[in-house]
Amino acid sequence: MTKKKVYAVAAGLKPGIYDNWPEAERQVKGYAGAKFKGFTDRGEAEAWIQNPQYNHAPAKKDGSSKTVPTVLPPPRDGEINIYTDGGCSNNPGPGGYGAIVVSDGQEQEISGGFKLTTNNRMELMACIVALRSLEDRARPITVWSDSSYVVNGISKGWARGWRQRGWIKSDKQPAVNPDLWAELLELVEELDVTFQWVRGHAGHPLNERCDQLAVAALKEKNLPVDKGYPGQ
Repeated sequence: MTKKKVYAVAAGLKPGIYDNWPEAERQVKGYAGAKFKGFTDRGEAEAWIQNPQYNHAPAKKDGSSKTVPTVLPPPRDGEINIYTDGGCSNNPGPGGYGAIVVSDGQEQEISGGFKLTTNNRMELMACIVALRSLEDRARPITVWSDSSYVVNGISKGWARGWRQRGWIKSDKQPAVNPDLWAELLELVEELDVTFQWVRGHAGHPLNERCDQLAVAALKEKNLPVDKGYPGQ
């Protein structure tokens, strides 16, 4: 399983190559125009940071920089951070999910896919598989997802309400994906976990990597059947 091991900070408090995300994040958190990227190969990271075109965020005509990469708060002491993403081609269609579990500076990448599914099912599956994988289940956990559907479903109590009503929404319509919501709720209720929304495709290296994992997974051959998706 491939792991990101180094992060190149081209524009930040202290530009350079960092071996873990928490240390790299300290260099870019709150730094206007920060520029950074994750790599699996240190040589590639060094080549990227030395390329002048990457050393500064391009300026607009008014002198301001373009979109600043998303910078998330540093992890709390002892906290496990999980980054997730999911998607599919044509929706419904072949789908994939990707997740990265960050614990004590170490990263574990997880991915998988199905031959026919939906974007939302893959967003949910990314969270489920990542939470299932945890060996230390006593520590605080933050799950970062760019899916408002997932984050709001948990944080605003929507999914619990659907379950209490027999998987019926407040508008009296059936809730979609009750099988995955039921499993996610069971996991959440066993753990000290918080869900946070992060803007997708906004430059955060771990969110971007999860997207890459999901896309690669949905392109695999001989994908299994998503048994919870109707019509299969």
